[in-house]
Amino acid sequence: MAASTKTLIELIEELPPDLEKDVRQYVEFLLEKKGKRHGKKLKQNWAGALKQYRSKYTSLELQKKALEWWGD
Repeated sequence: MAASTKTLIELIEELPPDLEKDVRQYVEFLLEKKGKRHGKKLKQNWAGALKQYRSKYTSLELQKKALEWWGD
């Protein structure tokens, strides 16, 4: 049977035990990585927080001010 027609399980079963362990660890890593990616969404609750300063500062000045405030 050609390797391309075998199932993943059949291919893994042909590996020696130490390599089967490596495959298991890699698959667990991939599953964990997948779970992390889909688990959290980007929060943007800060958006518009500096709206009150819009008329007082240009966007560049406001960016510099925000960095100053961040350091306080």
